[in-house]
Amino acid sequence: MTSLPPLALYVHVPWCVRKCPYCDFNSHGVGRDVSLPETDYLEALLADLDEDLLLAGDRELACIFIGGGTPSLMSAGFYRELLAGIAARLPMASDIEITLEANPGTLERGRFAGYREAGINRLSLGVQSFQDGQLEALGRIHSGRDAEAAVDEARGAGFDNLNLDLMHGLPGQTPALALEDLERALSLAPEHLSWYQLTLEPNTEFHSRPPKLPEEEMLWDIQDLGHERLEGAGLARYEISAYARPGRRSRHNLNYWRFGDYLGIGAGAHGKLSAVDGDAGLIIERRWKVRQPETYLRRQHDPQGFLAGRSRIEENELVLEFAMNALRLVEGVSLSRWRAATGRSSAMLLARLSSARKKGLLVEDVDRLQASPQGLLFLNDLLAMIGME
Repeated sequence: MTSLPPLALYVHVPWCVRKCPYCDFNSHGVGRDVSLPETDYLEALLADLDEDLLLAGDRELACIFIGGGTPSLMSAGFYRELLAGIAARLPMASDIEITLEANPGTLERGRFAGYREAGINRLSLGVQSFQDGQLEALGRIHSGRDAEAAVDEARGAGFDNLNLDLMHGLPGQTPALALEDLERALSLAPEHLSWYQLTLEPNTEFHSRPPKLPEEEMLWDIQDLGHERLEGAGLARYEISAYARPGRRSRHNLNYWRFGDYLGIGAGAHGKLSAVDGDAGLIIERRWKVRQPETYLRRQHDPQGFLAGRSRIEENELVLEFAMNALRLVEGVSLSRWRAATGRSSAMLLARLSSARKKGLLVEDVDRLQASPQGLLFLNDLLAMIGME
């Protein structure tokens, strides 16, 4: 019998103080002194969830991730009521992981104790760099010292599961400066570190007016030296840009990469949901909500509801969709899981990837699909081989 994958919930808060020039997420800068419509947005989020409840089936939530934007602009009371509303509608795992993205700036820091009391048990701080010059170039509103103070306050508030987001390959960055950022991060003893390269995404200020980034050879040096330092510090790489101490891998990230399901509520939120359709097996659909915050708030009282669009993942797309996620994981995926998720034979896959094995892009394992260290570096090449028809 075909079974449904695990279920997570993503909540999007679209507002921030100022939109960063590299950001391509659905975020809307409102300045420091604007009062956000917390009550209206809370009501809209719960109404949005009500529309999606049938998609959850009888599954419990394994994790909740609150992203943005800058979710820490909202009060602790907002999250207390939101989490109570979610718990009243959906069963939660007894050990559920609930993550909140937060800005290290002084504007939000005093709220950390309230967030912990509201039920949030994992904090993700968007540090990006500890170098004040780099932070200014990235459009961030905090300093390196603000980031360190935020970690101290988070620990004092009782957070024992902390992620730091850190970028590398920044304008004018050398390997020495990148390693200095890592050393400052490691001195704070985070349980998890997301360490990823700055990319110039379409529809961003950096894409239209690109800064001068390090040359490719220097980027490789930063990647190699940084990876070695993180592994040496006891943070094991489990995904292309994610490192964690034992038992502290992000459940929400793992649910993405393992092709689990997730409901998405909030302005511009995306979800991926599966349903069992008799002999057809799993039907997988991507769904997304109205993007503009003002329009989203109005939709609470509109018969159209919050859904902006939906798209079924067709059979010929499923192989590549699944591989794009699974191969980001260092551990890869078992071939039995591959067959269950895609409905394709492993013989077809192995035949398609014979050249990838010869090039050293895959680990030699008859039971798993797993990128080699070289394959993780050249994942797009590997995916191109899988996507061939």
